[in-house]
Amino acid sequence: MGKSTRRTFLTVSAAAAAAPLVAGEAAAAAKSAPSRELQAILREIDPKRVEAIVRKLVSFGTRHTLSSQDDPVRGIGAARDWIHAELQRYAARSAGRMTVELQSFVQPVSPRIPAPTTITNVIATLTGSVTPDRVYVVTGHYDSRVTDVMDAVKDAPGADDDASGVAVIMELARVFTVRRPESTIVFAAVAGEEQGLYGSDHMAQAYRDRNADVQAMFSNDIVGTGDAHDGTRPSNRTVRLFVEGVPTSETAAEANTRKSVGGENDGPSRQLGRFVKDVEPDGTDVRVIWRRDRYLRGSDHISFLLRGYPAARFTEPRENFAHEHQDVRVENGIQYGDLPEFCDFAYIARVARVNAATLWSLSQAPGTPRGVVIDTTQLTNETTLRWQLGTEPDLAGYEVVWRETTAPDWQHSRAVGKVNTVTIDLSKDNVFFGVRAVDAQGNRSPAAAPKPSS
Repeated sequence: MGKSTRRTFLTVSAAAAAAPLVAGEAAAAAKSAPSRELQAILREIDPKRVEAIVRKLVSFGTRHTLSSQDDPVRGIGAARDWIHAELQRYAARSAGRMTVELQSFVQPVSPRIPAPTTITNVIATLTGSVTPDRVYVVTGHYDSRVTDVMDAVKDAPGADDDASGVAVIMELARVFTVRRPESTIVFAAVAGEEQGLYGSDHMAQAYRDRNADVQAMFSNDIVGTGDAHDGTRPSNRTVRLFVEGVPTSETAAEANTRKSVGGENDGPSRQLGRFVKDVEPDGTDVRVIWRRDRYLRGSDHISFLLRGYPAARFTEPRENFAHEHQDVRVENGIQYGDLPEFCDFAYIARVARVNAATLWSLSQAPGTPRGVVIDTTQLTNETTLRWQLGTEPDLAGYEVVWRETTAPDWQHSRAVGKVNTVTIDLSKDNVFFGVRAVDAQGNRSPAAAPKPSS
């Protein structure tokens, strides 16, 4: 071994995966208290500002993708211009760290687009102070619809779907603009979602075309209330987080490997779900659901999943379908339509805090380890893991995590130092492994599951 700091050997009893912790081990999901900076961020998120954003977006009458783009008071163009102006106003406080752009493109004739149509995303980018090339994206979609998805004339308030999500990203942008996250955070109001995810599709492809290092993306879509207003009483502290298992972008070769060794619950998006639970603020309960999205439904995170980026979708715990994709009307004594009176602005602020805790924690931690592999060159009851050393200036080292194959979350962890290889006296055939990075302040990255390597 000599004086090498790149490789270490770790002895763990074969029963340790299921047994009580032994010396040197720790619970994998041990929660740490939020930093003072994060506590301040969470306090500053304001339900009254959230309400003002939702009501302003509703005031444009309709925000249908095919509605007017040049009417100053009604239609998607008026909403676009207002969002852009507000984000620019926030950015003015950032000392140049936040920039705001209109990302426009012409969507050709396609399903739900009867004629070539300009679609515009409004994007605020807060550049990281240490690792600016590492990017985290959060979105809400500002277009809306009624019963007929092609009706661009009727009032389509879209308070819950999805002025609520836009309010989340705008309030986050306002609070974050005076901060200095170590990595870049992007706050985006995207359009064309109801017509086919066109805005986010363009945005995700633009990142892929320049090989951007997007390490996580979150869509906030229908996050308006914890109470479905249908006689049920779901917890107003609960928000669902949909995270795929088998990656949408999985190749045939990757599928063959997975069929042999498993990993359905260890894709990058599943690791995001585990990370969000680890950092969720007090007073909230993120219900992680192991599906890409709801039955027959989809949101803007799918555009990023298609490009191989880890992504997930936040949404309220129980939807009321009388308040989604409906003409505004009263029928048999029931009020239909996506109206602001059906939103709980304190709840939207709570969802914003979950997003804030997640984004801030991701941006301050080291990046997710790259190139993590498990040595399969020989039959052995030991496990050798390798990965690429990160380049963050405050990188302190790595932790190996593991769990029973039937366990949903990491159960055990072991610090292994600032190395890129570790051999563990624990059979790879019996447990699932992961590797996560830790910085000098104790911030942890999401774990990365290893791939077999010859």
